[in-house]
Amino acid sequence: MAKASGKILLVDDDDFVLLSVKLLLEPHFTLVQSVNNPERVPSLFEKEHFDVVVLDMNFRHGDTTGNQGLFWLKKILSQSPDTQIILMTAFADISVAVESIKEGALDFIVKPWQNDKLLSTVKTANLVSQEKKKVRQLKSQQRSLVSIMNHHEPLLGRSQAIEDIKRTIDKVAPTDAEILILGENGTGKEVIAREIHRQSKRADGPFMSVDIGSLSETLFESELFGHKKGAFTDAREDRIGRFEAAAGGTIFLDEIGNLSQPLQAKLLTVLQHKKIVKLGTNDPVDLDVRIIAATNCDLKQMVTAGKFREDLLYRVNTVEITVPPLVERHQDIAIIGAYYLEKFSHKYQKPYLKLTPEVIAYLEKYHWPGNIRELQHAVERAVIMCENETLCTNDFSQLQRKTNDEFTFDNLNLERLEAWAIRKAIAKHGGNVSHAAEELGLSRGALYRRIETYGI
Repeated sequence: MAKASGKILLVDDDDFVLLSVKLLLEPHFTLVQSVNNPERVPSLFEKEHFDVVVLDMNFRHGDTTGNQGLFWLKKILSQSPDTQIILMTAFADISVAVESIKEGALDFIVKPWQNDKLLSTVKTANLVSQEKKKVRQLKSQQRSLVSIMNHHEPLLGRSQAIEDIKRTIDKVAPTDAEILILGENGTGKEVIAREIHRQSKRADGPFMSVDIGSLSETLFESELFGHKKGAFTDAREDRIGRFEAAAGGTIFLDEIGNLSQPLQAKLLTVLQHKKIVKLGTNDPVDLDVRIIAATNCDLKQMVTAGKFREDLLYRVNTVEITVPPLVERHQDIAIIGAYYLEKFSHKYQKPYLKLTPEVIAYLEKYHWPGNIRELQHAVERAVIMCENETLCTNDFSQLQRKTNDEFTFDNLNLERLEAWAIRKAIAKHGGNVSHAAEELGLSRGALYRRIETYGI
């Protein structure tokens, strides 16, 4: 007989009662634990979540008031609101037991009990607890899945590189193989990941995007694996992590090359066993999620330098997709530019705007250090600033026409100098924003804000 997924705690000062009930329930549930002193209950809940507690109402010899049972009922529910509590009472305590149900107990069993009645009541309580747990997880999942509501940008382009990527997607999307996407910032790595998800068997499930490179050592486990209420100072409620929230779908781990060695080890363990353990618990949770990773770093070079685990690299790149920078696929600029023109001309109520051949040629000659993201911002700014019915090259005057190496300091405009320095640093570090920020003396967030400001 298969055991039900449920953890039961028995609390009674009579060891004979504990043994009898435990022998009755153990064949039916994954865990049945007993304790003869209710003072130990809070510490047990710090280590384990119990779905059902079978609680005696009197613990001091000669006491028949049931007040102790009522006290511990409230104590347990304050610590674990979803736990279902069944009270065990003598006949004289039935009125108190009824009062306790008003305080949150699910049911009560009269001593001496009937085995069938007790087993049936505990099974019912366990089902109630499991359903409440599912509801709580769904609510937490909804909070975590804001990212899937974002508009899905299409994979645009007619260059040979994009055509090759589309063919690769056609082959790998129907599988659950781990994918590693390589490319500079702004080249569209997340767009490719979303397209793989869209064409996969998991398309009806969530797509969860996580910039794991931006997670601190302290937030990494809480954000990805979740936590139990009280696991740390600010853990005011149970929360599922990003991996669990992406159940049945795909999780996109961006900036994987920026993980520290200790975090690489933790991620490798999860990927190897397809299990997570929430902070504050010892219970492994099985994962049903596809993993797609991405980075702008040269991971093979990092492995050689001892900065990235070779076993983690092998784990994440069953299939590897490399996205060339926009400067290497000029054929895609007109298509991508037209897409964003339609989007922003509608947004800013200028549907009449067009891209002329002259403007397209102008854009195709630019080196686009910020790739598609820079093109997107350039088109949006041009639409906002345009005063004519057709876009012209002057509407893109913010683009630095010279290469970084050719920059001269004839114009000492601070904004132009800062934009130049940011482009130079990003190019120097191969698109790695974290390393560029470090050299510029900025935080990662501050650099991203400037990248957006300058349309880089």
